[in-house]
Amino acid sequence: QLQASGGGLVQAGGSLRLSCTASGRTYNDYNMGWFRQAPGKEREFVAAIRRTGFTNTADSVKGRFTISRDNAKNTVYLQMNILKPEDTGVYYCASSIMWSEKSTRYDMWGQGTLVTVSS
Repeated sequence: QLQASGGGLVQAGGSLRLSCTASGRTYNDYNMGWFRQAPGKEREFVAAIRRTGFTNTADSVKGRFTISRDNAKNTVYLQMNILKPEDTGVYYCASSIMWSEKSTRYDMWGQGTLVTVSS
């Protein structure tokens, strides 16, 4: 299971840190990703981190969002800075044995946490 937390309401320019804690599988064997879904839009890739710590970040958030993981705590983080109204959406964490930006490659998902950025 994946449990996401840390969402909330923030003003544009502000910051939030999302957390996702894993249980029930060998966390360190899996790559982890963050996706988001805005109202009326498809789910989109935000960032991913390999088991080794190598990361990939979507161009739309590059330089503002940072993904990291603490293997000792079975937790992956998404630090979000300089938030914009267009960052609003439900953020999901997911895990996969594959390295991909495609949501279909991820087989375990958290419940989502809502991020709302006001202008």
